[in-house]
Amino acid sequence: MSQTQFLKADSFAGKTVMVTGAGSGIGRATALEFAAYGAKVICFDLHNETVQETLALIEKEGGLGIALAGDISNQESIDALLKTANGRVDVLANVAGIMDGFLPVAELDDATWERVLSVNLTGPMRTTRAVLPLMLEAKNGAIVNVASEAALRGSSAGTAYTSSKHAVIGLTRSTAFFYGPNGIRTNAICPGGVKTSIDGTPRSKFGYDRCATTFGLATRFAEPTEISSLICWLASDAAINVNGAMIASDGGWSIA
Repeated sequence: MSQTQFLKADSFAGKTVMVTGAGSGIGRATALEFAAYGAKVICFDLHNETVQETLALIEKEGGLGIALAGDISNQESIDALLKTANGRVDVLANVAGIMDGFLPVAELDDATWERVLSVNLTGPMRTTRAVLPLMLEAKNGAIVNVASEAALRGSSAGTAYTSSKHAVIGLTRSTAFFYGPNGIRTNAICPGGVKTSIDGTPRSKFGYDRCATTFGLATRFAEPTEISSLICWLASDAAINVNGAMIASDGGWSIA
């Protein structure tokens, strides 16, 4: 389990951290890293088998965790997730997300639009809404949303994904503004290409070919641990003065 040099080994000891999308990729790396720093990690994912695998990895290293499978776009799943917290959430990492097959708006069907927005935007809104009363009572908390390079430009993905990730920035800024005075910090990370299992299969030749004209600007694919380390830092006291920030972790893609 990687740990950044900025954090102490017990940086999250005694804290409860909720991670969505914890069954694989960035979400799994994030859950493992928080556990390595001493947190009790609530792992949430759509797929029960993979989220249980994440929990097993945490426990193998002597960490503490809970695993729950559910659909982040479903309010009943969010209600069940909140119950596992037992009245305490110190950190929320909204990592779960899905792609859209590079569909441009002229080819975009309602089902894809609604599913992508429900997972990528409505889900993080509902998890945030769920944990805020606990954080407000504690007068402390950190929320880290995983947006995307697609939140910074229009040429990284299809219309639904791009729209959802732009909206995650709005959700982040609004939450940071409203609740920053209550000791709750909310920030977002905008990764570029990351080595994960997210389904990026093109469903539109035109959409993919058009976006591919910018792919050469990306210098490399990141490892999931390179994103999880930034999530942990933003959630830690080391970033106590960081609120409402949008941090690109894309190897310089967004400045090209």
